[in-house]
Amino acid sequence: MLELTALPSIDDDAWIPTVQETDALLVWGGDPLYLSHWMRQSGLAGLLPSLRRETVYVGVSAGSMATAATFGETYPDPPRGSGDALTSEDIVFATPQGAISRILVTAQGVGLVDFALIPHLDHEDHPDAFLANAEQWAVRLPVPTYAIDDQTALKVTDGTVEVVSEGHWKLFTP
Repeated sequence: MLELTALPSIDDDAWIPTVQETDALLVWGGDPLYLSHWMRQSGLAGLLPSLRRETVYVGVSAGSMATAATFGETYPDPPRGSGDALTSEDIVFATPQGAISRILVTAQGVGLVDFALIPHLDHEDHPDAFLANAEQWAVRLPVPTYAIDDQTALKVTDGTVEVVSEGHWKLFTP
């Protein structure tokens, strides 16, 4: 397990060889703004493109969002963690429970892929990611954007995207 915020204070020889030898990196969720910031600050983002071809990056939620060159995320309050937004705007989304106000932030990811991702499509705990709202979100991003539910994954090999799904998803193009 790597604690990204600690890596800048650790000698590279103590962690880089382990990452270079690993078969898979599981990068979990949370705040993609914070995560992508610390992936860059720690040096992990710069290391990722040089890993063995067989190494698999598995991103879950924010871990998948952070792979984009540019991504978008919504926040109920202004982000307070590390990381700088490229843009920030107030936006209102319609939900079955009524309108919700969010702050839509675009930010720099780590640039592993040339598309953005909106996870948790149509999930009741993520009303801002309902399909109509995901479309509003995606039009603010300068890259193709996949909105995917929790039964969908994207497999990227040599730049080719394959959608693996038992659920539903939609690709929005700028």
